[in-house]
Amino acid sequence: EVQLQASGGGLVQAGGSLRLSCAASGFTFEDYVIGWFRQAPGKEREGVSYISNRIGNTKYADSVKGRFSISSDNAKNTVYLQMNSLKPEDTAVYYCAAGPHLDEYVDYFSQAYEYEVWGQGTLVTVSS
Repeated sequence: EVQLQASGGGLVQAGGSLRLSCAASGFTFEDYVIGWFRQAPGKEREGVSYISNRIGNTKYADSVKGRFSISSDNAKNTVYLQMNSLKPEDTAVYYCAAGPHLDEYVDYFSQAYEYEVWGQGTLVTVSS
């Protein structure tokens, strides 16, 4: 069964850190891109970061650059999102998603790209 399991959310004060994990099963992890997305109440879902397990390239939303870091452990089929210097505006439900790696020029945040598998969300709440 193809599955993604997101975990690691919680309540943290502004300026604090959290590490989210996305554990994958049921597909060839190394051939996929794993993306993190978030959706705050009343807002549209937005891309936060992604990593290609095939070639290792990453991308970050401007709002999280310099504060968030994505990494992948292919041996554990797990992608991590280290979130530092958290702000109240980072409060959202965070989702991970998986889709096939196509090539190095694809923007995996593009609406033209469709992720195949979505995990359940994990709630991140940042208090001021």
